[in-house]
Amino acid sequence: MPLIVAFIILLILLLLSVYVAATLGVLAIILDKLFTPFPLYQAIGELTWGASTDFVLLAIPLFVLLGEILLKAGIADKVYDALDSWLSWLPGGMLHANIGTSAMFSATSGSSVATAATVSTVALPQARKFGYNEAFFAGSIAAGGTLGILIPPSINLIVYGVLTNTSIPRLFMAGIVPGVMLMIIFMIFILIACMIWPQLGSNTKKYTWGYRFSSLRHFLPVIFIFGVVIGTIYAGLATPTESAALGVLAAIVLAACYGKLRLSFFKAVIEATMRTTAMIMLILIAAKFLNFILASIGLTEMLTTFLNELGMTPLGTLIVIICVYIVLGFFIETLSLMVITIPIVTPIVVAMGYDPVWFGILLILLIEMALITPPVGLNLYVVQGVRQRGSITEVMAGSVPFVIMMFLMMIVLIAFPGMTDILYR
Repeated sequence: MPLIVAFIILLILLLLSVYVAATLGVLAIILDKLFTPFPLYQAIGELTWGASTDFVLLAIPLFVLLGEILLKAGIADKVYDALDSWLSWLPGGMLHANIGTSAMFSATSGSSVATAATVSTVALPQARKFGYNEAFFAGSIAAGGTLGILIPPSINLIVYGVLTNTSIPRLFMAGIVPGVMLMIIFMIFILIACMIWPQLGSNTKKYTWGYRFSSLRHFLPVIFIFGVVIGTIYAGLATPTESAALGVLAAIVLAACYGKLRLSFFKAVIEATMRTTAMIMLILIAAKFLNFILASIGLTEMLTTFLNELGMTPLGTLIVIICVYIVLGFFIETLSLMVITIPIVTPIVVAMGYDPVWFGILLILLIEMALITPPVGLNLYVVQGVRQRGSITEVMAGSVPFVIMMFLMMIVLIAFPGMTDILYR
């Protein structure tokens, strides 16, 4: 009964377009009033303080700040042009640059939305100029943007690590190989699709070898930031929070080298960081309160019992969980989906013998899928917002093949779970 009531209330509030954090908080208070005689809502102060003072969560605003500095310093434009010069000879031309730039920017920003917005701003005018199929072109950007939460540093992996007490450095290392593999799968698919249907995109731009080699210098800022952030973690020299702070310092140095350090630059960067961080933290606080209520009224135990009584094998139960996430991803914003479900689902998965780090990467793949599936796929709206013409249904149609590629990657990850440990051994 509590499970049905909770789902109905959650669905109603989301359909009414109530802000996500408010939805979670209201749902928690209603469940508290309906299913327990104790005033559990009085614990919200302590829960808020605990969530707000967690040292690990300090990495979130720092990584957001890092991504905003690189975005507004104009580094992404140069990276895109450099990748285009090296990949334009392939069938699909700039479509490969979309995926490659998304992957490289993912290695510095930690956010799918920021990655999609950045690449859209740089790439979409090129699609119009060189006659690419806009739906497929926009779909490739939306899909490439999802790499932002799989390739480290990833804000979503930090959230998963905090909610499950899983090693964040290990999660970062675990995301690299699947992230690169998904990028390769996307590019192979684009290559084959454009060979079969040349009208999707062609290699109309020509570059000299001299220009290509001179453009290699534009990769150095991204490599430098990635080395500072991930290198210090991997070498054991810094925690994720400390490495994020080092990354911000390195990004400021790069912005100075590009001549961007002006008062207006800092104002724009700080304002964008504050907005994004406030949204994330408010959702986390509300979700922590809701999870406390759910555990207190026994809903977590009910769901565990329900899954156990299905009598399925661990793989069968995992497939059921995957299907539930796919369905919920159609309707619930991705960060909210994570913080609502992780404390309930992860203990069940771990109890079946699965590695929490491996499941974290699988979960991120499911969250990536939700980012490009309607009706609430954020990356779809971000790309369409930059595009400012045509219909969003075109972007949705262009992203469908990439959703299928994510399914393929999920099958590979389930079949070969050891790939998440390759860089941690």
